[in-house]
Amino acid sequence: MLKQKTLQESFSLSGKGLHTGLDLTVTFNPAPDNHGYKIQRIDLEGQPIIDAIADNVTETTRGTVLAKNGAKVSTVEHGMAALYALGIDNCLIQVNGPEFPILDGSAQYYVEQIEKVGTVEQNAVKDFYIIKSKIEFRDEATGSSIIVLPDENFSLNVLVSYDSEIVPNQFATLEDMSKFKDEVAASRTFVFVREIEPLLSAGLIKGGDLDNAIVIYERKMSQDSYNKLADIMGVPHMDASQLGYINHKPLVWPNECARHKLLDVIGDLALIGKPIKGRIIATRPGHTINNKFARQMRKEIRLHEIQAPSYNCNEEPIMDVNRIRELLPHRYPFQLVDKVIEIGANYIVGVKNITVNEPFFQGHFPEEPVMPGVLQVEAMAQVGGLLVLNSVDDPERYSTYFMKIDGVKFRQKVVPGDTIIFRVELISPIRRGIATMKGYAFVGEKIVCEAEFMAQIVKNK
Repeated sequence: MLKQKTLQESFSLSGKGLHTGLDLTVTFNPAPDNHGYKIQRIDLEGQPIIDAIADNVTETTRGTVLAKNGAKVSTVEHGMAALYALGIDNCLIQVNGPEFPILDGSAQYYVEQIEKVGTVEQNAVKDFYIIKSKIEFRDEATGSSIIVLPDENFSLNVLVSYDSEIVPNQFATLEDMSKFKDEVAASRTFVFVREIEPLLSAGLIKGGDLDNAIVIYERKMSQDSYNKLADIMGVPHMDASQLGYINHKPLVWPNECARHKLLDVIGDLALIGKPIKGRIIATRPGHTINNKFARQMRKEIRLHEIQAPSYNCNEEPIMDVNRIRELLPHRYPFQLVDKVIEIGANYIVGVKNITVNEPFFQGHFPEEPVMPGVLQVEAMAQVGGLLVLNSVDDPERYSTYFMKIDGVKFRQKVVPGDTIIFRVELISPIRRGIATMKGYAFVGEKIVCEAEFMAQIVKNK
């Protein structure tokens, strides 16, 4: 299983804020396992920390704003996108003002610094949320939508559409996060000239210029109006009859605007709190719908906090019934594991198919057959025993015995025709022959049973 990652060293970036125009410095620091992304305002009294999660987003006008207990920080999406795309799970970000510096309007400087300082693998397992069915969010008023579909990895398709001859319909695709640096990171934020005056009137983009954004002039205005706007922005006067891109640096890609929208989607979905495996299809995305979708995903994750392992009955098992018999002493009618489909250093996934011919159904209960809860826990323990015995030499010379069972919960009946998927993992390393484990039993996507138990590995006489 993939492990969580953090930065090997800290790094800092400085520049002006897009909306405030302030000189700002942001520092990205290593953080411990399961820390997630947190942002600290080191310029405020008490240096408050804001959890970088979608639930803390308070504004989405021309950027993503996070706030908690009166402290806020904006324009976080480019830094978040770089962390997420490069697989960083844990990071403490310190900033000395109310927003991240805009830099050149892209994520490339973040990516360069992350690669320069390097990353380090941590002990905790990376906790993916696996998309198993279509999830959709639509905004009928704007025509925007975000759909996520099952996929083996995280990938994105983004489509943008504007009432503009300069920026026609565009799309961008990222199939592999390892290509983020070369295909997406350098894409810059963009603004239409017609939007500049309203944004300035709203107290935004005070630090915007032709070096940190793509500026698109696609609707003619009078030369006087164009000149006044140029004076406000502090740039030379230009010919109002010439439509097109007026920034200093030429486009990196013809579809740079679509690529930047893809970058923003990654940055906003990084606030879900877990990396996901699924394909995102975003049509006319923006920070508002990105955040609404991220909040919906967080609700979805809370409803399925513990996900059932994926089970493909067509794949060859890691252990079949014959191998299981070599490791476990149990025999009919008490061998309660049919196969093992996945095994790692500290976890295992086993399968038990429940048929009407199980001997316990004769008395439990003749008119309404239900698998006894104690046998569900026994089957779970046998799966855990396979995990433990698989780690020792000459496993056939050892047995595992229950010492303690805690926190047992039964959530749903198990009946003939069900297939139980057990996932059991070590809570702590095995010491002196004692293994402490946590197990879950699933039928479909639902947890039917869970328990913590302690077992002792004993050498057979």
